[in-house]
Amino acid sequence: MKKIFTLSILLSFLLISNQIVFAQSELSDSTELSNTELDSNANEEANLETVVEEVVSTESASFHQVIKQKFIEGGPGFMGIVLLCLILGLALAIERIIYLNMATTDTDKLLNDVESAMNNGGVEAAKEVCRNTKGPVASIFYQGLDRSNEGVEMVEKSIIAYGSVQMGLLEKGLSWISLFIALAPMLGFMGTVIGMIGAFDAIEAAGDISPSLVAGGIKVALLTTVFGLIVAMILQIFYNYLIAKVDSITNSMEDASISLIDLLVKNK
Repeated sequence: MKKIFTLSILLSFLLISNQIVFAQSELSDSTELSNTELDSNANEEANLETVVEEVVSTESASFHQVIKQKFIEGGPGFMGIVLLCLILGLALAIERIIYLNMATTDTDKLLNDVESAMNNGGVEAAKEVCRNTKGPVASIFYQGLDRSNEGVEMVEKSIIAYGSVQMGLLEKGLSWISLFIALAPMLGFMGTVIGMIGAFDAIEAAGDISPSLVAGGIKVALLTTVFGLIVAMILQIFYNYLIAKVDSITNSMEDASISLIDLLVKNK
């Protein structure tokens, strides 16, 4: 009886110890699993922070730095020529804008001044008003008034002839701007062709089509094309503005010339 009681006590102790060991193992496993999850979460957070930092650094780069980097990547050869087209085209456009703005004249005020001068001091007083006024309209008026003693037909011929001269001065330099507008994208396309040739040469030399081999040539090709088109678009905007300005001044010259002839006929 005592032996049976002793064996039962020993069995109960063994069962209790096994349960304790099993609970401890489960606790350790869960602890290890939670530590693994924490490590993975920490790694994901670190990777996310790295991505965010890269995005922020990319966005913080200025527009000037991005353009400069892409310009260097496109190659100094054709990109330099495209940049030269932009500089020369903008220089001519700015010069024409200044000239045309200075050539713009208030024709109504000029006609009133000329009419008042003719009524008070005759043709010479009107010519003096034209000499003191800037612009092609005043120059045409002066030429017409200078031939007023030879008849109205001579005045008309003088105005037409001198008007053609003034038109040539107004349109001076526009053909060069048009040339740069056409030349910039053509240079970009030429850079595209040269970049593609370089990419195919790399493929031929390696004997294998690999993205890393052709990426450089294709990138240069696309960059030269993009910059050429951007230069052409910028210069095209200035060119259209200048053409509109020249047309406006030309219409003013024609209307003012007709008014001057009517004024001379009335005074005769």
